[in-house]
This record gives sequence, structure tokens and C-alpha cells, in this order.
Amino acid sequence: MNKWMKPFGFLILMILVCSAASRMLTRGETLLEYADSNPEMAYATPEKTKSPQPSPDIVQKASPLPADMPSSPPDPVEQPGMPPAEPSLSAVEETSDSTRYAEGFFYQPLTDDVVARITGISYPVSETIAPALSIQAVNTVSDNEKLAVSYDDLRYLSVLYYDFNGEVQTGELICNKGIAQDLAEIFHELYLNEYRIEKIRLIDEYDGDDTASMLDNNTSCFNYRVVDGTDSLSKHALGCAIDINPFYNPYVVFNKDGSGETYISPAGSEIYADRSQDFPYKIDENDLCYRLFKQHGFTWGGNWNSCKDYQHFQKVVG
Repeated sequence: MNKWMKPFGFLILMILVCSAASRMLTRGETLLEYADSNPEMAYATPEKTKSPQPSPDIVQKASPLPADMPSSPPDPVEQPGMPPAEPSLSAVEETSDSTRYAEGFFYQPLTDDVVARITGISYPVSETIAPALSIQAVNTVSDNEKLAVSYDDLRYLSVLYYDFNGEVQTGELICNKGIAQDLAEIFHELYLNEYRIEKIRLIDEYDGDDTASMLDNNTSCFNYRVVDGTDSLSKHALGCAIDINPFYNPYVVFNKDGSGETYISPAGSEIYADRSQDFPYKIDENDLCYRLFKQHGFTWGGNWNSCKDYQHFQKVVG
């Protein structure tokens, strides 16, 4: 045993000397020493990946839903002649001269792109200029006709809204500059209350056809046209009227042309002309939409006598 002790002790001594020399030359550390000198690195647990959070500007506390708002909407209405349900064109971006009311809600003068989209459709073009357009003009006037509204009188309005599936969508409206702020405030309040609107698209996506837009239950505002069945310009032609969920809130004319018959538009919405019934998306004097428009000085077509336009709100501007 003593014969092996001396060589074994010498070997241990050499190992210790080499280890010390190595540490002095490399200024190295043991794992334990490294941990003691760098606790924030050695003992830290991996940070969990944070999910992106919405901007505080768009986090809103929603008010309770209106009493007559259904929790689960019925299947979408499909009617003959209704255009295919295609996605709306991309919303226009804000410009330097836009007025922002809230995140997702702004209005601004018409850009060149918007003017090109509506000219010859919702905004009339002279018969001489019409052939030069890149689109087929469906709304023309004689060369010497003076229009009741100019491009400068109009504003492009972008809003957020809840569709019938409860999903947030971006809507587009063109309106008179005199009601742009009103509409921004009204639609913002409707959005906060998760009020359901099926679509908010420019009437130009329906080739300016008001009937096609109503059949598709589209909410729209500006369209340079006459009142249905008359030669008089509609308030829509001035951008001062808006139709909300029109299929569920139809246009009704009693004793039309003295015939004793009741005219209801759009076709297929006759069941919703009976306002004594309860059904989804019905606008009446208890509805949040009605109350907001009335607060902002609009009149409601549902209060008219000779006819009823339950979808329609309008305002006189200076």
C-alpha cells in the first residue's frame, strides 16, 4: 500500500497545479463561480412570448346591446337579382387633410381615386365626357345641366361596424360635408354598442342601382338620383340622407298612383313592412339607431304620412 501512496499523491498534486495554472492563464471560471457572479443570466427563467395587445385607442368598453337586438341573427336574406356577395374594395387611407374622430373613424375630401370610382356611377358625368371614362357610365346628364352638389361638397367617411356575424368590418360612405361629423359620431356610438349592420359599401359597387343595394341589405348614403317613382332629386343626391339595413326596413307607399295598392321596396321585404311585428334589425322609435340620428337633428322616414321609409334618415344642411 505504501508503495502506491507516493506515486498517487504526486499525481493528485500535478492535477491541482495544472488546473490552477490553466485558470490563471485563461482567467476562466467554474460553472458555480459563473453562476454566482452572473445570477441574472444563470438563474433567469425564459421569458414567455407576449401576445400583441390592441392599441389603447381602440379598446372601448361596449355599452349594453339595444333591447331589440337579437343575440343570434337569422341566416342572410337571399333574393333573386341580388348581386354576389363579394368583398368590399379596400378602404381608403387617411390623408393629411382628414379629420379623425376615433381610431377607425375619419372623414376627408374625396381623393382622385375616389372621384374616379364614383364618376359616371353615383356621381353623374356629362354626356360629352362619358365616353372618355375608363368605366361604362350609367349616370349621365346633359352638358348644360348644373348639378346640385359638387365633389368639394362631399366627404369620404370610413367607419368600423359589427356585421351580422358579430365580426368587425370597415365600412365606406360618401356623404355631404355638412353631416360628416354627425355620421362619424353616430356610427362610432353604434360600434361601441355592437349594433349590427350587414354591409356598409359605396352604392357604386352596385353600379349605382339603389334597388340592388337594398336587396343586398347594404347601408349607403350618397347617390345622385331622384326619389323612387318621381322626378325630384332625393336627399341622397345631396349626400344628406342615409339608408340603414334597408331590406329589413323597407320603403312603403300607400295607395300608390291612386290605385289603392301598397307599394313596398325592395321586393321580398314585404313581411318587414308590418311594423307591429317583432323581428331582427327593425328600426323603430325604441331602436338605438333611431335615437342617435334624432339626437343629431335627422328626421326619420318612418314618421312620414303618405309613405314610410323605415330605412331612411336625412338632415337639412346649410
